[in-house]
Amino acid sequence: MQSEIVRAFEDECLMLKLDDLVPSKLVSKPTKATKKFEQICCSIAEVGLVEPIVVHRIKNGKGKYLILDGHMRVEALQDAGETEVTCLVSSDDEGYTYNKRVNRLSTVQEHFMVLRAIDNGVSEKKIAKALGLNIESIRRKRDLLKGICSEAVDILKDAKFAMDTAGILRRMTPIRQIEVAELMVATNNYSSSYAKALLVATKSDQLLDPTGNRSIRGVSDDDRRKMEREVEELRRDIKSVEDHYGTNMLKLVVASGYISRLLDNGNVSKYLDRHHQELRDQLYSLQESIDADLGANA
Repeated sequence: MQSEIVRAFEDECLMLKLDDLVPSKLVSKPTKATKKFEQICCSIAEVGLVEPIVVHRIKNGKGKYLILDGHMRVEALQDAGETEVTCLVSSDDEGYTYNKRVNRLSTVQEHFMVLRAIDNGVSEKKIAKALGLNIESIRRKRDLLKGICSEAVDILKDAKFAMDTAGILRRMTPIRQIEVAELMVATNNYSSSYAKALLVATKSDQLLDPTGNRSIRGVSDDDRRKMEREVEELRRDIKSVEDHYGTNMLKLVVASGYISRLLDNGNVSKYLDRHHQELRDQLYSLQESIDADLGANA
């Protein structure tokens, strides 16, 4: 008979006193000096607590609760002079699952978040205060994708890149924006310095303003032309890898299976031991390498 599923949390949130919450870890002074803690404080001051604190009842703890998630929020509330907080009570005292694998917002997602807030009537000043940023930063996030084609945006939708990188992309034609976005993803490099280097290596007919300054100190015209050729070769190499990746992986799986069956065959294994020990060692080494590659791409 199927056992009853145990509830992970109590049905209702509780308003608890901060003095009744017992931390499972300490928030150090260096942590309180970080930008993240500052933003938490700004958010709480401007819009209040968005996410409740996750706690667990301490047995025989005389009304005390162990904090599983939300230590920095609790610290920020205490610094702000608050005495109570909304808490979600967990039936388990395991805190590993809370915010340990958080997917941070990508730059494009931040842009749409700011736009949505503005469309809902939230002022730029209020957004800036809630995020602990200045208004100019909010406006740059708001205008992030102006002048960038939708295809390039789709390629970079999950990436975290600097505002300056977006500004560099705007100086290129849509086709070149797509190429540069693909190169960034392929190399996992979204820095503005890398984008600047790709700008320098961009042909004049792929720029919106061919007469604009795109030089880098210490890079001559000959160096720039060489960079153009190398970047074009890199783009072709990446495209070739993408085109043949599926076929090569299939061949690798088939080869791995064949070598594995070959080495598992008793007669073959004995024959190799007697007459071709060097070949046997190479096959075992090859099999280990293939298994490692397949595991890394699983």
